[in-house]
Amino acid sequence: MEFYTLIENRETIRVYDSEKEIPREVLTRILNAGRLAPSASNRQPWTFVLVASESKLEQVRATYQREWFQKAPYIIVVVGDKTKSWVRPKDGYNSIETDLAIAMDHMILAAENEGVGACWVIAFDYEMLAKAIGLQENEVIYSMAAMGYPPKGFQKKGNKKRRPLQEVEREI
Repeated sequence: MEFYTLIENRETIRVYDSEKEIPREVLTRILNAGRLAPSASNRQPWTFVLVASESKLEQVRATYQREWFQKAPYIIVVVGDKTKSWVRPKDGYNSIETDLAIAMDHMILAAENEGVGACWVIAFDYEMLAKAIGLQENEVIYSMAAMGYPPKGFQKKGNKKRRPLQEVEREI
């Protein structure tokens, strides 16, 4: 897909075909897109937890109580190690959230390119999710994304509302 068309057409998808598995090679390409993302000082402080087994999906789904999320066939949890991310010397700013957001965005766009629906989720029970995925010391959970193929006949809304470029651009 042409890149700008992909960006224009990408929408959050919250309905999935529970019968259609995402082939491992497609999941690998999506995860690899996150791996290839830039990070401050090329530290790559991330881990991508692919939740695919039914028992782990059940535990992770319990961390976010939305009906559509309970039917997500795959979930990717983006985790980072704050001790491995770049820290700006002058004020101590840690780049972990920026790095992990870029990686997640790469995976969301890769999913769209593969025809896989995705929804970025940050409203979850942090402690419950940390336990479910076996979060390590020094690690933080940034976000997760539910993924799956949209059901047959699914139509995107096509009503992406964004402020006009003139409102968000500032030239100096």
